Amino acid sequence: MSRGTRSAHHDTTASPDVRMLLRQHGLRCTPSRIRVLNLFSESGRHLSIAEVCGRLARAGVAVHHTTIYRTLESLTAIGLMHAVHGPGAARYGISAEPHHHTVCQECGEVSAIASRHLTDAVGRVEELTGLRPDSSGSLLVYGRCARCD
Repeated sequence: MSRGTRSAHHDTTASPDVRMLLRQHGLRCTPSRIRVLNLFSESGRHLSIAEVCGRLARAGVAVHHTTIYRTLESLTAIGLMHAVHGPGAARYGISAEPHHHTVCQECGEVSAIASRHLTDAVGRVEELTGLRPDSSGSLLVYGRCARCD
């Protein structure tokens, strides 16, 4: 691929907002951080490290899985991303709007549910258990997705 040709998934250009966000959290604007943030922003899905590497490779960018792991861990540590653990590999997502997750115990697919849709359920969990989720807290609901049923 020529230097002038860019794919959306490996584009290392970042909006001033992405650059400012990384800098506000004390992180440099490295190509891998920008690529990962672009990929997750565009996909709108929770992805495993292997899925991120695969998508980048298909876009013509070879990035070692260790680099992706370190990138995701650094973005998770500052709260820009989050990890969802379920069966199989952890899946990562962007921490934008507060949300909860469903996790398929068969295939590991992770879906997000906006917190506003589960306000009553979270209140009931708190009432029954005394557990009060903080702003980064997430309910995890495990089951089987429609594809695996």
